[in-house]
Amino acid sequence: MSKKRKNYSAEFKAKVALAAIKNEATVAELAQRFEVHPNMISTWKRALIDAAPEIFGQRQKSQKKAAANVDELHRQIGKLKVENDFLARRLGF
Repeated sequence: MSKKRKNYSAEFKAKVALAAIKNEATVAELAQRFEVHPNMISTWKRALIDAAPEIFGQRQKSQKKAAANVDELHRQIGKLKVENDFLARRLGF
């Protein structure tokens, strides 16, 4: 019977990758301590380093997106206010 593949949580991967980045121990020692293959540690470490710019850039992207949403909502409010004023004048209110 084949062995089922083990899935690791994102928290576990991050913990192991951070330990590797901090050079707390050699990759072989970390692999033994966390009971994973050294290649997995290297892969997780590389993935964490590659994703770091995106992690720090998310805040700026979300702020730009929120500002665009606010601008769109203000535009819609202005349009509705003009329509409301027009209808009020036409109806004599």
